[in-house]
Amino acid sequence: MIVTNCRIPDVKLLQERVFRDARGFFLESFNRERLIAAGLPGDFVQDNHSGSVCGVLRGLHYQIRQPQGKLIRVVTGEVLDVAVDVRRQSPTFGQYVSAVLSAKNGLTMWIPAG
Repeated sequence: MIVTNCRIPDVKLLQERVFRDARGFFLESFNRERLIAAGLPGDFVQDNHSGSVCGVLRGLHYQIRQPQGKLIRVVTGEVLDVAVDVRRQSPTFGQYVSAVLSAKNGLTMWIPAG
């Protein structure tokens, strides 16, 4: 796994190794030990999957009472994913990170709780 640090230090871009051949591809989408080695939590309590048609804008995902980290990957098509630092005490408050996540580039974005 290649881990790229972003302008907001807690947000990371992850690149998994993809094995391609004539049949398609294979990648290990979750490996607890590699996430921990990258400084990310290794335990997840929930896994969601959503689909959107072209042109959809999904809302801000911010939790006050039960903050959750998010590991975001695209399996078909592509999205522009944006993380904004809304932590008032953070030195990067108000800054944002954006990346195109796609089935083709295989990037995953980690957005921490808070």
